[in-house]
Amino acid sequence: MKTKKTLPILAILMVVLFGSCTKDQELKLQDSTLSSKMSFTKKSTAVGELAFINLGMAGEFVILSKTGITNVYKSSVVGDVGTSPITGAALLLECNEVTGTIYTVDAAGPLPCTVTNATRLGIAVLDMQAAYTDGAGRSNPDFLNLGAGNIGGLTLTSGLYKWTSALIIPTDVTISGNSTDIFIFQVAGTLNMSSAVRITLTGGVQAKNIFWVTSGAVTLGTTSHFEGNILSMTGINMQTGASINGRMLAQTAVTLQMNTVLKP
Repeated sequence: MKTKKTLPILAILMVVLFGSCTKDQELKLQDSTLSSKMSFTKKSTAVGELAFINLGMAGEFVILSKTGITNVYKSSVVGDVGTSPITGAALLLECNEVTGTIYTVDAAGPLPCTVTNATRLGIAVLDMQAAYTDGAGRSNPDFLNLGAGNIGGLTLTSGLYKWTSALIIPTDVTISGNSTDIFIFQVAGTLNMSSAVRITLTGGVQAKNIFWVTSGAVTLGTTSHFEGNILSMTGINMQTGASINGRMLAQTAVTLQMNTVLKP
């Protein structure tokens, strides 16, 4: 009699235990599936991150110009400098102003520090133009006409920015992010930075990852400080005492007036 009563109880316990195990397995399977979906979503997002603009050989220069570099003595330039196809006579920096190499297409550049290398310069200029075309052609901006062309006082995060007209920076700007973030600023007109205004980088942002791609001329006001690579279809003008941590790659001329230029 005891055996007959015990068997049904054992059977019930086995059903409960088996059902519990089945639910645990289902929950684990659901957790595993959810984790897989979350992981896939993160990977998909990473694929859409903004791509770096490849400067090619142009990236080896801190100043590169097609029509010349004017200068009011004394500037301080750290990095290689070059002009092409204009003659070296249009490069007016003096040897003691450049910590790096001065390249020209002929022997007419500053003596005795000029290196004549038309081939190297020709490749660099082509790479500069290709980099400009890449940067200016990026589509689907994250920010369109931010501030109606006035970004003074703003904190800018990583992404693609586009302005369909001129851009002004009348007051200090902060660029915030990490060491791998990419920033591309497309400007269809001129870019003007007021005197004594500064761009400040925070969070580990690197100037080499910042690209200002302008169709119009760039003017940096007196004693202002700029960060990033300037890719300009026209000229880049630095007024007295202005400084830049970045490159100036101009498809016309670069103008210096007692400036500090540092390759990032």
